[in-house]
Amino acid sequence: MTSLRGIFLMIAAISSFAVMAVFVKAAPRIPAGEAVFFRAFCAVPVILVWLRLRKELASGLRVNSITGHAVRGIAGSCAMGLGFWGLKLIPLPEATAIRFATPILIVVFAAIILGERVRLFRLTAVAIGLLGVMIVMWPQLTFEGGSAARIGALVTLASAALAALAQIFIRSMAGTERTEAIVFWFSLTASFFALFSIPFGWVMPVGWEWVFLVGAGLVGGAGQIFLTSAYRFAEAGTLAPFTYISMIWALIFGYFLFDERPTVAMLGGAALVIAAGVAIVYRERQLGRRTASEGKIRSLMKGG
Repeated sequence: MTSLRGIFLMIAAISSFAVMAVFVKAAPRIPAGEAVFFRAFCAVPVILVWLRLRKELASGLRVNSITGHAVRGIAGSCAMGLGFWGLKLIPLPEATAIRFATPILIVVFAAIILGERVRLFRLTAVAIGLLGVMIVMWPQLTFEGGSAARIGALVTLASAALAALAQIFIRSMAGTERTEAIVFWFSLTASFFALFSIPFGWVMPVGWEWVFLVGAGLVGGAGQIFLTSAYRFAEAGTLAPFTYISMIWALIFGYFLFDERPTVAMLGGAALVIAAGVAIVYRERQLGRRTASEGKIRSLMKGG
């Protein structure tokens, strides 16, 4: 029953992020950096209320590594900004599929930065996943897509890479920083770093743009809370496959709201990326269980 609650919270989180993407895409006149500011700043009060209700306000504000939060904030802010930029240039389903490269790139960065050992199974999954990303991106990278589409595909891939890098930084902070602190300070630091994009041309929102921008912040903040809460009730391996529900939302929202029709290449490439991501999660779950079992055996041997 506890795992089921975690799954429902994960679905709520992914659905919230899908709505947030729609809000950002629905305001094409707003620069990506400005959208990042509203997304991050408007989420701060939502997170503060959540921390207050959980009586975790003190722990949520406590910081052990200012440098760690700053580096994570820069990587996360750039990832968000590039992702928002990509949303304005390519269809929502394509952007979503390319962003699925994040868990695949986490494996690569974990091996390079953290020195984690990657065996043949996960290497094969990474290769298949990257092939799927290239299949999704190829029509955008050719002359068929146009220069705007090429830029959109590339910045979205860069967003996925930076998001993976941010996750690596979070892993390195896990032993010293509480999840509540990481969530809160990211929103605050992203709000600050987004201000550096002002010289690149912010505009004054008008009419529905205010609703979309504030809504992106509120819904995005709620999504972050749902996501954080989901991991309290279920293991990461159990929840990971449900993140791909975002593709269903992307197809629905893209078709009915933006008249974006999925191509065969996009669907085929996305299927490869999703399959690779699920395989990686399954393998990491197996390795985690094996490590836990070996640890118990060693403990019993020492006890004997």
